[in-house]
Amino acid sequence: MKVLVTSPYNEGGLRELNRILGETVYRPWKVNGRAFNEEELLALLHESGAEALITEHDHVTEKVINAFPHLKFIGVCRGTPSNVSLETASLHHIPVFYTPARNAQAVAELFIANVITFLRDTVFATEWLKSGKWDEGAHTSYLIFKGNELAGKKVGFVGFGAIGQLIAARIEDFPCEIAYYDPYVDPAVFPGYKNSSLEEVFAENDIVSVHLPVTDETKGLINAHLFRLMKPGAIFVNTARAVVVDRNALYEVLEQKKIRGAILDVFDQEPPDELDYKIIRSGNVLATPHIAGATHEVEDHHVRIMNEALSEWFEKGEVNPKRIANRQILERI
Repeated sequence: MKVLVTSPYNEGGLRELNRILGETVYRPWKVNGRAFNEEELLALLHESGAEALITEHDHVTEKVINAFPHLKFIGVCRGTPSNVSLETASLHHIPVFYTPARNAQAVAELFIANVITFLRDTVFATEWLKSGKWDEGAHTSYLIFKGNELAGKKVGFVGFGAIGQLIAARIEDFPCEIAYYDPYVDPAVFPGYKNSSLEEVFAENDIVSVHLPVTDETKGLINAHLFRLMKPGAIFVNTARAVVVDRNALYEVLEQKKIRGAILDVFDQEPPDELDYKIIRSGNVLATPHIAGATHEVEDHHVRIMNEALSEWFEKGEVNPKRIANRQILERI
């Protein structure tokens, strides 16, 4: 089988793919400087004679899949295969493999780093120091920038999948009290954490962190009602997807200082539009440009996860539903 690989893939991973599947044609999107669009991807598939595709951000649209309805599989090196027309792939019985939790460690580390940075006013203290304002007594900074510890805080998760669970495991020994809302999680698996309603997560915790996928049910789920339930000293964190949050409600609660602030890595428009920039530039916001999952190691993680999934399917004849995005096709196999 010949596989077109447009996702970043390390040399060891490509060698293993050749062993598992036969032949790879490596055309990473990074060389292009951006994801391949529909027409570019069609041309690459035609030129390569590929029978399968492993992608990351490229536009695997209905048109692309309909032009190659006999693909043996589509691999998506992402935690959410939102760039692929899953419905079209399913119509042609094409399994779509993906790499859930490839960036879990990266997101968990940035969550901890940014929460502590926010609690300790580190950014403002650094700016103050660089501006040369330390011209008074030796203890001026000690008095101005006295922050808070993460230890002892109540942290609530909205969505408790791989990333939320990993963060919880990392911070429970600070110690932190952990609560979560996720109707798809069995509470018996996490007896030490509080299984809460959505309203309870917002009302009872010092830090509320969102880890939701984008679905019809989650779009705009985090609304003004929930923000109004938060403690005045609470912090809102979103390293998941911006569309699950009503940004007008978020801006209002930040502007009126109804909560302590927000830590944000995702925005409705990327690059940001005017309202996004108003949120970003709020004095009580720590914002990063969608980099929570941006580490070099993440690429190694997605190679390992994808190759394991392909080995299970093609070498061992095993089916791991957790690594197949369009699981409905399994009923027809």
